[in-house]
Amino acid sequence: MSSIYNKTDNEIIISRINKLSPDSPAQWGKMTVDQMLSHCQAPIDFAMGNTPMKANFLMRLIGKMIKNKVLGGTEFKKNSPTAPSFIRTEVYDFEQTKNELIQKISIFSDKGKDAIKTTNHPFFGELTYDEWSKMHTMHLNHHLKQFGV
Repeated sequence: MSSIYNKTDNEIIISRINKLSPDSPAQWGKMTVDQMLSHCQAPIDFAMGNTPMKANFLMRLIGKMIKNKVLGGTEFKKNSPTAPSFIRTEVYDFEQTKNELIQKISIFSDKGKDAIKTTNHPFFGELTYDEWSKMHTMHLNHHLKQFGV
């Protein structure tokens, strides 16, 4: 699997993002392409220490029980649940939101593991840097596939 910290792998992700247009249709789900671009920034912002989050005890317990199953796979299932704070329902400027996501993804290849400011995921608990990489890569891939790129 590719790594969010690898420049070449990041360039592939960014090239896929650049294939999107403001009217790219979703293959599944409820989000528009601009909402997806904003949504994809949320877990990156959390990992980089820009958005604090906490999960309740029950969610954390469930997360720890399914962590290995989720991270042991190669992709997320269609219409997987998301954290309420990551749900996007507003309209976002496509170009601005796309460029913000690209900038944030680029930080991973520029800073490597130093881009991650917290290893404690609010749902899955403690993650290694490689697990964070896999989580971000799977998440981005999931949503880029959702919009056909």
